[in-house]
Amino acid sequence: MLLEASIEERKQKAVTSVFKVVFPDTTNHHNTMFGGRVIMMMTETAFMTATRFCRKNFVIVSSDKIDFKKPIPAGSLVEMVGEVESIGNTSIRIRVNVYREKMREDERIQVVTGVFTLVALNDNFKPIAILD
Repeated sequence: MLLEASIEERKQKAVTSVFKVVFPDTTNHHNTMFGGRVIMMMTETAFMTATRFCRKNFVIVSSDKIDFKKPIPAGSLVEMVGEVESIGNTSIRIRVNVYREKMREDERIQVVTGVFTLVALNDNFKPIAILD
């Protein structure tokens, strides 16, 4: 089992930032980003974060409440930040916060947040320990 200090170091190294631009093909009839597209990008970020934490195969098994606090207009820059929230035996919880930046203004605000649970799998698709 890893020491607690090693786990904290791995958590810090696993923090994952993904940037996107909101182009018209990702917006709805309100000219804001589709919620489903945001959730898809959040799940990808959660997967990358878990993988970076322990370099295992993962599947997402659940998501907690996803809060959409503010709209994301077309032409915005979007940043998803994934962080390890907690570690179980075979599962890991990843918090993903989404931030919006306006293209021509120095403003960065949190607009969406959610937590995803992933399970580590072996090559036979059976759950395995997160920490060896």
